[in-house]
Amino acid sequence: MRQLLLENINVPGINTLEGYRTHGGYKALEKALQLKPEEIVADVQKSGLRGRGGAGFPTGMKWSFIAKPPGVPRHMVCNADESEPGTFKDRFLMQHKPHILIEGMIISSYALGANVSYIYIRGEMMFQFHILQKAIDEAYAAGLLGKNILGSGFDLDLYVHCGAGAYICGEETALIESLEGKRGNPRIKPPFPAVSGVWGRPTVVNNVETISAVVPVINMGGEEYAKIGIGKSTGTKLISACGHINRPGVYEIELGLPVEEFIYSENYCGGIRGGKKLKAVVAGGSSVPVLPAELILKTAKGEPRLMSYESLSDGGFVTGTMLGSGGFIVMDETTSIVKNLFNFTRFYHHESCGQCSPCREGTGWMEKILHKILDGRGKTTDIDLLWDIQGKIEGKTICPLGEAAAWPVAAAIRHFRAEFEEYVNHPEKIKNVNYINS
Repeated sequence: MRQLLLENINVPGINTLEGYRTHGGYKALEKALQLKPEEIVADVQKSGLRGRGGAGFPTGMKWSFIAKPPGVPRHMVCNADESEPGTFKDRFLMQHKPHILIEGMIISSYALGANVSYIYIRGEMMFQFHILQKAIDEAYAAGLLGKNILGSGFDLDLYVHCGAGAYICGEETALIESLEGKRGNPRIKPPFPAVSGVWGRPTVVNNVETISAVVPVINMGGEEYAKIGIGKSTGTKLISACGHINRPGVYEIELGLPVEEFIYSENYCGGIRGGKKLKAVVAGGSSVPVLPAELILKTAKGEPRLMSYESLSDGGFVTGTMLGSGGFIVMDETTSIVKNLFNFTRFYHHESCGQCSPCREGTGWMEKILHKILDGRGKTTDIDLLWDIQGKIEGKTICPLGEAAAWPVAAAIRHFRAEFEEYVNHPEKIKNVNYINS
């Protein structure tokens, strides 16, 4: 079990500057400041590091897109608005090892030519906010932030900004709007943030885990980092494991680990709680398609399913899913897929910013239909209506929240339609549905 981000996570004092530096902290920064910014970008490209917030877009490529108009400031923004249901890895990292994020922010800002950078943190995470602010104060006092960092001539001011607790602000342009003091509504793209972001200036937005991973990339070198993992899924990945498992928590895995090993190994989830059977898994946070046990453990071709971007998406959404943010939700045989879907749909309806009609109206409509089915008043046509509505949301909104609301509905009906029909055809049995045989 190789650990790059969670290394020394349980060492007392690792959350302090002294503790972090005692165990090799800020060595990557010292190395990075001896390099040219373009050399760092090239090293991150060689590493194959992909965005760990959900999209999985190549980080180095994203950095290379940033515009460099003469005399115009650039900004690096960390997306710490972790709001995806089932995902809690970023807050864990910020709570226990804040300086790895700060070190990653300094290196990334230097690589991009940004002298003012921001960490946008979810408003409910005040505990982590105070930990981060204390760590930033320590870094300023040690000359790791501010003017002429470590005598390199590079200046950086770093600020933590609290959001107001909106899922939509996890979308990078809505985050930027909120950071500017406006309502957190997503922007129409183009222009992309790399050209016109914070206050119309070139901006790169990356997730907490992605920025933190820059530290081991620089320490090891991009080519060495790329040797970890499998194929285009290089490096390690933090997974938030929860649900009906014996050992919930945050795990750092090498990408390419078999899903079956992750679920059943004592090194990770430790199997299904109470010795029950596995029914389904949401592998990457609530917005990715749910898969039944037979498809999460093996692909439709019968090959072992791996914890990688490519393997989890094998088969498309018909028989596959996404790694997403790594929010790994395990459901045993007693789980009601319909009730679970209702909770997800209610969440997306509540969190819709309301800017796009398909999302604003569609999420509310789907919630009402699911409530009707759960209340014993459903009809078979309601299942078909749900399918129709999700199809009219997907791909028709400004930001991906529309897809985030539609994909779980489509996957639940695709793989568990019989369970929906059980609710509709036998409303008198709803409170005692035998989910094991449905």
